[in-house]
Amino acid sequence: MARNTDINLQKQVIYSVYVRAHTEEGTFLSLISDLDRIRALGTDIIWLMPIHPIGVKNRKGSLGCPYANRDYRSVNPEYGTLEDFRKLVDAIHQRGMKCMIDVVYNHTSPDAVLLKEHPEFYYHDEQGNTGNKIGDWSDVIDLDYGEPGLWDYQIQTLCQWAGIVDGFRCDVASFVPVPFWNMARSFVERVHPGFIWLAETVHLSFGNFARREGFFSARDTEVYEAFDLEYEYDVRENFDRYLKGEIVLSQYLDLLNFQEAVYPVNYNKMRFLENHDQPRICANVREESDLDNYTAMLFFLKGTTLLYAGQEFSCTHTPSLFEKEVFERSGRDISGYLRKLSDLKHSALDADDGFCAAADDKNDIALLQRQNETSRKIGVFSLKSKSAEVEVEAPDGIYENLIDCGSVRVKDGKLHCDGKPIVFRFERTNTQKNS
Repeated sequence: MARNTDINLQKQVIYSVYVRAHTEEGTFLSLISDLDRIRALGTDIIWLMPIHPIGVKNRKGSLGCPYANRDYRSVNPEYGTLEDFRKLVDAIHQRGMKCMIDVVYNHTSPDAVLLKEHPEFYYHDEQGNTGNKIGDWSDVIDLDYGEPGLWDYQIQTLCQWAGIVDGFRCDVASFVPVPFWNMARSFVERVHPGFIWLAETVHLSFGNFARREGFFSARDTEVYEAFDLEYEYDVRENFDRYLKGEIVLSQYLDLLNFQEAVYPVNYNKMRFLENHDQPRICANVREESDLDNYTAMLFFLKGTTLLYAGQEFSCTHTPSLFEKEVFERSGRDISGYLRKLSDLKHSALDADDGFCAAADDKNDIALLQRQNETSRKIGVFSLKSKSAEVEVEAPDGIYENLIDCGSVRVKDGKLHCDGKPIVFRFERTNTQKNS
């Protein structure tokens, strides 16, 4: 991983905002009134999905996709002015949070300012036409990082925004050369020390497909050279298969153990149940008690936690990227539960924890463990709310369930799970450290 990555990112919570879909007004200034509520969830970082002008040519839907960027160096006038944006960032900082913005550096809209000024910065096919190499992204055209001038332009742009915000979420970062990201990081660090870099790495199958087709797609291990944290898309497909009942739980959890075995010791995966590209978790997990277990497990996993706006209201519909669909706030409100889990993440879990996972496939119970030199943390999550006796690596005794403050009894190396999530911790003795 990047040598100067802050290990405390492991304990933080990111809240993702699509400005268009967040309020009826859909503006920077209208978002300010909701910041206190967002902060109360335990949020450390607000990630704003692309804030730049959207292309008109080949636009999808009536309003277009924010990932079809028309101008890297200005803001979407539908959201407000640059001064409005600065006011929003100041308000985020005043509440003790950081602000991260989306940067889309693999492609632009077909009517981008950059294309008019520098057509040589773009990928051209064998017929000399602009376009995109893979995917059904008909509203964008790809850039060509074989052009050194593009590197200079993009890095200058990143430095401009780094003077305002605290981090970048880099769209399809795997398709942009890692040496570019390394150079960009070194320049941005001079402008804003401690800047945060989040890579949207791609699904395992998508990356493999791109490479088979002869196009560049960095592997997750390579992306870590330049980034502080990256998406967990390397394991997401098995998570989705488990949700659909196609595989057993252990087949997903085994991949979490694989991550622990192969990545650098300070690796950080952004953990999520949903995001703007994925279905809402409540579209697949209908039972409230099941959702409580999934959500508690999310916060217990090693890595930075992502919440997508509307998750706190148990939304089932993902807002369209191409239209205006303000997310509903009428569903089951789990804001208090999220705050409790955020507090647990901040106080009871440690940034230097190791991780391992096991499964009771018969009862769909995830048995997770985190530990460092001084303490061990046990998480038991019944994803279908079943009751069962489960084995845990903890001394016999009575512990406090850090989720609901109830008692957890371990006897003969087992505890009773009543279908509700359990998290407890204990300090390790010298004997336990050697076991």
